[in-house]
Amino acid sequence: MTLECGCPEHFPDWDNKDIDLGGSAMLELPIATFLHMPMGYEVYLGRVRHLITQLELEPLWPGFTLTKTGWMRGHILCPLKSGDSPSRHVTHMPSPFQLRGKLHKGDIGSIKSSVREMQSELLDAGRMPKELYLSYLTCPNCQEQRGGAMILLLRRWQQSGRLSKRINKG
Repeated sequence: MTLECGCPEHFPDWDNKDIDLGGSAMLELPIATFLHMPMGYEVYLGRVRHLITQLELEPLWPGFTLTKTGWMRGHILCPLKSGDSPSRHVTHMPSPFQLRGKLHKGDIGSIKSSVREMQSELLDAGRMPKELYLSYLTCPNCQEQRGGAMILLLRRWQQSGRLSKRINKG
């Protein structure tokens, strides 16, 4: 179930946990960005909901999406229960696809410290941080009723033998 504003009512409890989404079915939609800032984000979220309905797919957590941005383009990913669709928008994540989750309580302006904290935890464990995914769990309309602004940060990582050797020597 999603709330009236489109935010997820339920989302996975991935705070300070490692998750492997390798092989998971995802609805992937490209999104226009400018210097990592999504352009028309609400429109793209509406397109994701429309595609899920049109393709008769079932999201794993309704309203829960992951956003990866870049300089000029990015992607919105929506985890699906099943990837049985011939659509070009349905894809499967490569295996392994390791993620570290961190729940950030606050808006995007205060996210820097949480990202740095998560990155240092990964490096201390001998894991090389890769791309960052954001999942907005609350919007400005519902954040007061749900305990403030919340963003789930997901950082993909890969085990690094060289980094592990350096840590074990020191």
